[in-house]
Amino acid sequence: MTSFDNFEFSFLEEGFCARDIIDQKINESTYSDDKDAFYVADLGDVLKKHLRWARVLPRVTPFYAVKCNDSRAVVETLATLGAGFDCASKTEIQLVQSLGVEPSRIIYANPCKQVSQIKYASAHGVQMMTFDSEVELMKVARSHDNAKLVLRIATDDSKAVCRLSVKFGATLKGSRLLLERAKELGLDIIGVSFHVGSGCTDPETYAQAIADARCVFDMGAELGYNMTLLDIGGGFPGSDDSKLKFEEITAVINPALDKYFPVDSGVRIIAEPGRFYVASAYMLAVNIIAKKVNMKEQSGSDDEDDGTNDRTLMYYVNDGVYGSFNCILFDHAHVTPIVHKKPKPDERMYPCSIWGPTCDGLDRIVELCTLPDRQVGDWLLFENMGAYTVAASSTFNGFQKPDIYYVMSRSAWQCMQQIHAHGMPALVEEQSPGNMPGHCGRESTLELPAKSCAARVL
Repeated sequence: MTSFDNFEFSFLEEGFCARDIIDQKINESTYSDDKDAFYVADLGDVLKKHLRWARVLPRVTPFYAVKCNDSRAVVETLATLGAGFDCASKTEIQLVQSLGVEPSRIIYANPCKQVSQIKYASAHGVQMMTFDSEVELMKVARSHDNAKLVLRIATDDSKAVCRLSVKFGATLKGSRLLLERAKELGLDIIGVSFHVGSGCTDPETYAQAIADARCVFDMGAELGYNMTLLDIGGGFPGSDDSKLKFEEITAVINPALDKYFPVDSGVRIIAEPGRFYVASAYMLAVNIIAKKVNMKEQSGSDDEDDGTNDRTLMYYVNDGVYGSFNCILFDHAHVTPIVHKKPKPDERMYPCSIWGPTCDGLDRIVELCTLPDRQVGDWLLFENMGAYTVAASSTFNGFQKPDIYYVMSRSAWQCMQQIHAHGMPALVEEQSPGNMPGHCGRESTLELPAKSCAARVL
């Protein structure tokens, strides 16, 4: 059983959405010098993604990749919805189990594990774990009495934004050798996993990987293994402005699964979505703390103007690449600022760059964009900031991480409780995302639920 006693969230009343809470927080800071950066995270958006997943990938059970965003509120929301969890370390396993998630809903999906952490998993009932080398097999044989092993195979991830097969995954030839070695060691191999890379841009990569997994299943059968698990990894987009849409990927995955792992095969299928669940749920508000006006060298033109055409602006804000915008360095993200004060139709726009608050020249958020002339104290907003942002942010140079304000519509809360008590609704396949509680869940004011405590997630 899970509860929402571990973090504070606010109900959105009818007609309001997360953006309204951004506006409210900014308005509250108008007469104060305290204009720290902050997030508003809509947990109803996480629910909306869960329902969307169930509708278009009905055969695949999601095991959320905790590394993407380990905020306790996100993990507890997904635990309540019945999701599984992809954990890569002892600490992530501890977080998930502290919320009452049973070990069977955890896969220790790190092919290269520290011995002490394998022993921790064993002691706490976590049996499913991945491997891709003989050395890992030997470590598991010595350190875990009841491991249920999943062989991770390499994929063609050349068209992914963040490649993973350069680090993990066995070749098909190597897979046979590993299966033979596992048999010698008396280890239980229950299935195959793969990951096409984070930010996959070619859905056909999934089809080929699923076909390769079928080959490994057949290899295992020849050696006497009865494999029952296929893990198709992650790589799913988290916002609808991505080049490749989620439904375009699932339109390739579903037929491939039906071809190589039909329903009557008895194979359970899971996946490891991360950004899919959390990217669009988070919006970040940053404050302009400094500004520079740079004038271009005069061109010698005789054209008469007020000189503003030769002006470029540098804005410095109170979060940067060592904080929430680490996604630019680590996740190859491209972020787009939105001015909080809507520009007037005839307002002049200028070429701008946006910089973080640290004393490091690397701390540049946007190299070039077009914005109106704004002043110190004004706000910029960034959408789709839930994935690979808060999880890897630091306090370099003494700059603190932004607070996170969690919100959810009442209809989303009621739907979550219903799913927790009775499972997924039978009519989920007939519902469109617009019919379910979503980002603007039709319900604001900062009314707190009866049970709540500290909202800060570090």
